[in-house]
Amino acid sequence: MKIKVNVPTSLSEITLGQYKKYLKIQTGKIDERILQAKMIEVFCDAPLDYVMELKYSDTEEICSTLDEMFKEKPNLVQKFKLGQHEYGFHPNLEELSLGEYIDLDTYIGDWDNMERAMNVLYRPITLKVKDKYQIDKYNVELKEDVLQMPMDAVLGSIFFLWNLGIELSQTMMKYLEGEKELDLMQFLTSELNGGGIPAYMHSLKETLDDLNISPN
Repeated sequence: MKIKVNVPTSLSEITLGQYKKYLKIQTGKIDERILQAKMIEVFCDAPLDYVMELKYSDTEEICSTLDEMFKEKPNLVQKFKLGQHEYGFHPNLEELSLGEYIDLDTYIGDWDNMERAMNVLYRPITLKVKDKYQIDKYNVELKEDVLQMPMDAVLGSIFFLWNLGIELSQTMMKYLEGEKELDLMQFLTSELNGGGIPAYMHSLKETLDDLNISPN
């Protein structure tokens, strides 16, 4: 009997929910070969008993493909479709409310609750004019849809915030060289830094370390 599985070819075909499910499996004590089978089960959406019928050489090839995919460093995904809605990345991070900032800062480095951070960054688009758009008002109540968002958007937004933090830190140093009388905390809370985004950098580094990838 010929057995076929649908192997994702890009991170856009893998959901945040799938990745979280795999992380939980990965953190447990499990035989490497069983882990490979679980990896295929989760990311290829195939029943485990079906996966066990695959040729060993095929499972090696599938897992190698999936491993390579997670080494990608996707760019920021501005928009993506999810069900009947189009979601957009927050168009102006300087306009984050205190509640949004706290939730993003709290959950951006926590894979158990990463969907809560994504709920701040990505929301349904309510109005679109050419390249400009508005997103829905922030709602702390999570929708299950968020777990179905693509992983290229998740990782792309993490890289974006990390790199933004690095750029802002460099800007801060240049600014302070010319404005030595400016207090550091005053700078960090000024509009120059986009609402204090460098405060995310420690959490983002931990997140990237968990993925065993470098932002550079």
